[in-house]
Amino acid sequence: FGDGDVSKLSATNRDVGMVFQSYALFPHMTVEKNIGFGLEVIKMAKDEIRENVRQSLQRVGLDGYQKRFPDELSGGQQQRVAVARALVLQPKVLLFDEPLSNIDSKLRRSMREDIRKLQQESGITTIYVTHDQAEALAVSDEVVVMNNGQIEQQGPPRDLYQKPKSSFVANFIGESNVVTGKVMKSDSTQISIQLGEAEITLPNCLEETVSETIKLSLRPEMFKLLKERSSSSDLSGTIIQASYMGPVVEYNIETVAGVIFTTASASEEFFQRGQSVYLKLNPNELIIIPDGDVTS
Repeated sequence: FGDGDVSKLSATNRDVGMVFQSYALFPHMTVEKNIGFGLEVIKMAKDEIRENVRQSLQRVGLDGYQKRFPDELSGGQQQRVAVARALVLQPKVLLFDEPLSNIDSKLRRSMREDIRKLQQESGITTIYVTHDQAEALAVSDEVVVMNNGQIEQQGPPRDLYQKPKSSFVANFIGESNVVTGKVMKSDSTQISIQLGEAEITLPNCLEETVSETIKLSLRPEMFKLLKERSSSSDLSGTIIQASYMGPVVEYNIETVAGVIFTTASASEEFFQRGQSVYLKLNPNELIIIPDGDVTS
């Protein structure tokens, strides 16, 4: 960590703060005792412990909860105590192990915002392990996507979303329709692709030679649904599922390129199951997947 190699040190001596998936609070201890436990272990003076605990609770918005026990707290409050317990030791590295998996969906958003704010205020390097892509994008400066123990891609959230280097990353980071297109013509600046009956010309962002087939990532937000075809790049399809979700409607649309998932604002026209539509997309938004040579 920093300039020091801690590989051969025991976990106890690596100076890592840990926030567990199950919180791991001591049920027989009050909030104050839980947070101050690590400080007691390093034999800090009692007055200092009390003040550090109070400041730590202020930081997570729980000042005044010192005398409560874990079973008197909500799930979100228990998670805040677990964060405070890790932060109070001011570790070199803070590790979160899927910290929001036990919290209901409404609370997750505010909790991940709180965690992000606390990390920025403390300045502690933090590793946040999660299977939830929204959490990964929301709390991170840098995202590492792993597949079978190997790093698939690493970079800022926006890069991973807009420039995935593999089908795995495209599918893992955000919703994605990965389809195969036929390359009709390509040069150093443009690629012309046939996707079903749609003919699409887009900028060539690949350094290597393009094969006869290519993989594309089509994000749900790229499409606009139309009743009639507006250009040769529109893809025809049939609605096979329409799900009203409140602010948006989710559609599954069967096309010759495969089943396409997309969303539309609920304020727009609602398309019924079985209805024929055209998918209009902006070629500049299409994502070419570099590992997309289906012959390899």
